[in-house]
Amino acid sequence: MRLILASASPRRRDLLARIGVEVAAIDPAEIDETPLRQEKPSEYARRIAAAKAAVVAPRHPGAVVLAADTVVAAGRRILPKAESADDVCACLRLLGGRRHHVLSAVTVVDAHGVARHRLSDTVVAFGPLSEAVIRAYATGGEGIGKAGGYAVQGHAEAFVRYLSGSHSGVVGLPLFETRALLLAAGVPLG
Repeated sequence: MRLILASASPRRRDLLARIGVEVAAIDPAEIDETPLRQEKPSEYARRIAAAKAAVVAPRHPGAVVLAADTVVAAGRRILPKAESADDVCACLRLLGGRRHHVLSAVTVVDAHGVARHRLSDTVVAFGPLSEAVIRAYATGGEGIGKAGGYAVQGHAEAFVRYLSGSHSGVVGLPLFETRALLLAAGVPLG
């Protein structure tokens, strides 16, 4: 059974390989990811993952399509994907010394067009971060392009005082939820 990954994220492909899933093709969805007014972070993550799958699935009839979205939320505030070192600094200043949620939504559309959805909610608490630590991390470039301005699988893992939930979900694809969805869609796992 062909699995199409509706994401250009190399981390998601690597995470799928950890559970023995081979991706047949990568076909990122180009959609508007602007949050709606008053949209809660969990609703946003679910909506975006479902929209990505809905765009890509019709392009691959008979295949299974997997789409995901990961959101870092401080309260009801959805933090952006950092586009610059200044964005990384702004995110880390907000997250330092407090807890936040990382919401990873997954949508799998099976070969018959049936969509199934799951959401992982992980609580992450950072220790206090000095301005020097924030600047050094931002200058390294690791947080650019990442939701919330950090990559937990890299140097930012040293900022984590506490994590409750899915570590792989914080990286970008919650494997427990993803595995359940793939099995329900008939994808054999290695």
